[in-house]
Amino acid sequence: METTKNMITKEKAAPTAAERARQHQKGEVVISFKNVTKTYRLYKSDKQRFLGLFMKSIPFKEFRAIDDMSFEVRRGESVGFVGRNGAGKSTLLKLITGVAFADAGEIVVNGQVSALLELTSGFELEMTGRENIYLKGYILGLEEEQIHEVEDDIIAFADIGDFIDQPVRMYSSGMRARLGFAINVSIHPDILVIDEALSVGDVAFSAKCRTKVDELIQEGVTVLFVSHAQNAVLEFCDRAIFMEKGRLISDGPAEETVKEYEAFIEEIKRKKKNGK
Repeated sequence: METTKNMITKEKAAPTAAERARQHQKGEVVISFKNVTKTYRLYKSDKQRFLGLFMKSIPFKEFRAIDDMSFEVRRGESVGFVGRNGAGKSTLLKLITGVAFADAGEIVVNGQVSALLELTSGFELEMTGRENIYLKGYILGLEEEQIHEVEDDIIAFADIGDFIDQPVRMYSSGMRARLGFAINVSIHPDILVIDEALSVGDVAFSAKCRTKVDELIQEGVTVLFVSHAQNAVLEFCDRAIFMEKGRLISDGPAEETVKEYEAFIEEIKRKKKNGK
């Protein structure tokens, strides 16, 4: 059974470094996974996948994307997730954001979650960028007054000029990504989820994105970060979780966990080179 709670607590002021350190030790648990499992059914074709909805006799293979995982994240932590492709990192973020649902175990999420997953998706193409700001805000549970308060900040950060009042169907993928990123980082989330989303647009805008994420971390926002760039994990995260085949391999200080992951990759390369 999966349980999701939406309890939003807004901080009155940005915590100091000492306060953040105390939060990491004794802060409120904002994300809790207890023996969570997520399994996908793999069919040979879309036709068989459709028929499988109605007929139990259709053959399929099971793929366990998340396998009995348990961990907690406390308010103000910045946690990186490392692992090979297929390790389950993106599936885990989807479970946290409610895009996917667990087959077993318990998931508890306390706070407003803003997700930088598919930045170019989720827009109404016939609506303008400005109208999409309000649409996304409503979807995230914000009141009109709250959206209005951050509207100018979003437009300034996206920096797409007069296109903000043009239909999104006229936008390039880069412009959609800019707007998507600006919306998600400007709504004052309690939890920010990032999946390989810091290479948005050109070099200058990408640097702007990284600076903004760092500001949110300094303000005490809880950050979950997935990246294949270990340097980026070390840059933003003080803790990291190493995943392999849907299981938690290690959980500890980011530098130690990244070293363990890199040693794991080197061992795989060595075995391949030796033909094992």
